[in-house]
Amino acid sequence: MEIAIFSILAVLIGLTIGALGGYFGRGLLQSKSYAAAQSEAAQILEDAGDERRAIIIEGKEEALKFRTEAEAEIRERRSEVQRTERRVANRQENVERRASNLERRERKLTDSEKKVTDLERSLTELKAKRKQRLQEMKTEHMQQQEVMRSEQLVRLEEISGLSIADARNELMYSAEQEIQHDLAIRYRDLEEQARLEGNEKARNILALAIHRFAADVVSEATVTTVQLPSDDMKGRLIGREGRNIRAIEKATGVDLIIDDTPEAVTLSCFDPVRREIARLAVTSLVSDGRIHPARIEEMVGRSEKEVSDIIWKCGEEAALEVGVRGLHPDVVRLLGRLKYRYSYGENVLQHSIEVAHMSGMIASEIGANVKVAKAGGLLHDLGKALSHEVEGPHAEIGADVASKHSVAKAVCTCIAEHHDDVMSTTEAFIVSAADAISAARPGSRRDTAENYIKRLEALEEVGRAFDGVEKCYAIQAGREVRVMVKPQSVDDATAVKMANDIVKKIEATLVYPGQIKVTVIRESRAISYAR
Repeated sequence: MEIAIFSILAVLIGLTIGALGGYFGRGLLQSKSYAAAQSEAAQILEDAGDERRAIIIEGKEEALKFRTEAEAEIRERRSEVQRTERRVANRQENVERRASNLERRERKLTDSEKKVTDLERSLTELKAKRKQRLQEMKTEHMQQQEVMRSEQLVRLEEISGLSIADARNELMYSAEQEIQHDLAIRYRDLEEQARLEGNEKARNILALAIHRFAADVVSEATVTTVQLPSDDMKGRLIGREGRNIRAIEKATGVDLIIDDTPEAVTLSCFDPVRREIARLAVTSLVSDGRIHPARIEEMVGRSEKEVSDIIWKCGEEAALEVGVRGLHPDVVRLLGRLKYRYSYGENVLQHSIEVAHMSGMIASEIGANVKVAKAGGLLHDLGKALSHEVEGPHAEIGADVASKHSVAKAVCTCIAEHHDDVMSTTEAFIVSAADAISAARPGSRRDTAENYIKRLEALEEVGRAFDGVEKCYAIQAGREVRVMVKPQSVDDATAVKMANDIVKKIEATLVYPGQIKVTVIRESRAISYAR
């Protein structure tokens, strides 16, 4: 028991001694650390004091340096100010001297200007006097020259026996005769050479173009007759009190002629498109058998749409066949309408396609613009699609329509000039030539020789009926009338009036297709012989 107590006491004493030893050891360490920190702090303070003293010394030195420099700069500026004041004083003296010099010069200049003014006044007066004297001398000289010239002219007239006017006329006449003789010889030689070469080359080109284009020569004829299954159908077409026939004529604008022709009715209308619409409508009504006003309107509407589609398709096919692109839809539609237009039995659309092909061939041979020639050939008769709707020649109508729908100007020129004598472009001449070839080839147009001759004779009789007409000829298949008048009876103004009168008489008395050109020719000839 006692041992345990002693053991506990020994442990307690040991712990107490250990704690005291630790406490005193820690205190000793802390005192050492504190002493070291104080020593280090003292050293830092000492270093800071040294550094402070160094900075203060350096600042004093810097301030002394700045003060020295400032004093030097002040001294320099003072000296510069003194120099500036001296220069200003010198300049002021110079300005005063210059001012006095300028005053002296101004006085001298004023005196000089006064003298110059006096001299100018004197010089002006002297020039005026000299000019007046020169004018007087010139007038006297001209009078003397005029007198001498008059005397010379009188002397020359006495020597030559001719007046001045007669001598001038004689000289001019002699010169004109010589020049005209030389020009006539030169013109004759050149004309003969050009005729030989041009005829041969043109013959070859046209022959080649015609040979290359081998089109059918069979003329088509417009169909104006509708076949009926029986004569009983005529009564049904007429209807009760004629209501059906009136409905057909009102809806189509075509006259329906029902006569004694067996199993057939005739359609009459100036517009071939409306006639075709009426033909299709009547054919459909006859096939259907139901004929009454409502059915008639329905069939006419269908026929109009069908004909419109055919017109568009034909126009597109024609442009595609020829190779003309970029045409306005309205132009294509007008081109398709030519399918139902005929001229002397010749289908105008087929004729236009033929002219386009031939124009392109001729243009390619002579090096002209093939595209313009083809387009001009295809559209040259475009005005015939509107000839019943617009007044004027079909060439002008076609050119105006093409121009309004953005067709090239060169193509419009071909359309407008294809019936003129003088063409402004090579392509227009080509289209005119191709048009003449297509219309003149055998079988292209259906017209009897008797009717042809009668039409030409009627045109010539109209021209010969006027006073002063010597000869009258109808040429170009009746498209032109040339009237030759007597120059003694008809002057130039009367010739113009006669041409207009002949045109008016032709329009009032004759029936003709297209346009007719009237040319009145008045000429006087001077003939002499060299013996």
